[in-house]
Amino acid sequence: MTSPNTSIEDVPLNNFHRLLTVRSGGGSFVDGYVLSIIGIAMLQVTAALNLTEFWQGMIAASALMGVFFGGFIGGWLTDRLGRKTVYFIGPSLFILCSLAQFWVESAAALFAFRFIIGLAVGIEYPVATSLLVEFLPKKQRGPRLAALTILWFAGAAFAYVVGNAILNSVGDDAWRYALASAAVIGLVLLLLRIGTPESARWLLSKGREREAEGVIQRVYGPRYSLRDLPEQPDEKKMTFSDLLHSGYGKRLFFVSVFWSCSIIPVFAVYAFAPKVLQALNLKGEWASYGSMAITLLFVVGCVLATRLINTIGRRSMLIHSFLWSGLSLLMLAVFSNGNEMLVLFLFGAYAVFIGGAQVLQLVYPNELFPTEVRAFAVGIGTSLSRVGAAVGTYLVPVSLQTLGIGNTMYVAAVVTFIGLMAAWAMAPETRSLNLRDAAALSS
Repeated sequence: MTSPNTSIEDVPLNNFHRLLTVRSGGGSFVDGYVLSIIGIAMLQVTAALNLTEFWQGMIAASALMGVFFGGFIGGWLTDRLGRKTVYFIGPSLFILCSLAQFWVESAAALFAFRFIIGLAVGIEYPVATSLLVEFLPKKQRGPRLAALTILWFAGAAFAYVVGNAILNSVGDDAWRYALASAAVIGLVLLLLRIGTPESARWLLSKGREREAEGVIQRVYGPRYSLRDLPEQPDEKKMTFSDLLHSGYGKRLFFVSVFWSCSIIPVFAVYAFAPKVLQALNLKGEWASYGSMAITLLFVVGCVLATRLINTIGRRSMLIHSFLWSGLSLLMLAVFSNGNEMLVLFLFGAYAVFIGGAQVLQLVYPNELFPTEVRAFAVGIGTSLSRVGAAVGTYLVPVSLQTLGIGNTMYVAAVVTFIGLMAAWAMAPETRSLNLRDAAALSS
């Protein structure tokens, strides 16, 4: 038997945890790939399907629209049907809709398939992160969840490599092969997830104690049991509405605000980096290489945050991330007419410092809510943040034309400082807590 003070959240990382990280992280990789591949293929798509400006915008935004609905649907399904069942929905939709894009002949059809792919992405966030966090030891929770953000950028980068290789080697129909290529990655992910067990915490929340016990012994060994799980079923099952009225509404507000404020400027900058840099007087190779450097520094920032998340804690990381990235944007506004090296330095500083807030997007929502509604809370955060991302991305060209680059950077800084205020006022510290204590309202 285990010692009285031991729980499954204190066990060392084992091969099951590593494999589950790959299984869930693979979803983030595919998300980055499918959301980025359309940008590479768009030039050929526009010519092949004779897209009007309206349809260009609609197809570009279709996946984000799908993510909005997918977050709500995926969170609800994950808490209702279980993590294991919903775990296979996203990859299945990736495969089917990616392949279907190969034969599209109209803008409306492509929009529909991209929208469903967005639904799949929205479903992935709550199910993959909930399943992962409910098995991980508490010391590995932060770093492993944070690593999913890095894998998203890796998937986006891989899309650029594969997409450009296809476009340069296939011909006029290359865009069809580029969009369909996501089906291969989706298939690998689907096969990789076969054999994944249901979450013992979810089974326990549904009163299925015998099945939960079996999962625990399968994953951790025969000497572990439900007694070693620091989360026991409540006599009264609370609905999502009950939880909001009992105090979790404040946490949901915090998650939605900080997630939106961390993602709005990033999506805008990431989508329009060359255009923004050009407005900041970086021309030609400066703009081209600057865009690549900034993309790389986003990854560097996420990697550094992943390494430091258990050292400096969640609350301190979020506050410092918003503070220093906001100051970087503020300085970009003040020195919008500065020389090339200063502009690139400040842009790079923003990309590195915002990494802390980026990786916490998947950490905080999974730690701050109980098992019954964890996935739904993550889904809501996903959905609401994408509304802000879509609006921010849409408004960047308008803002550059009407307000100018300096005022656009001021607006981005204000959004970031709103995130700072939310973090200062509401961010709890959950670094050393087990999931039960982290989700308790007294923490």
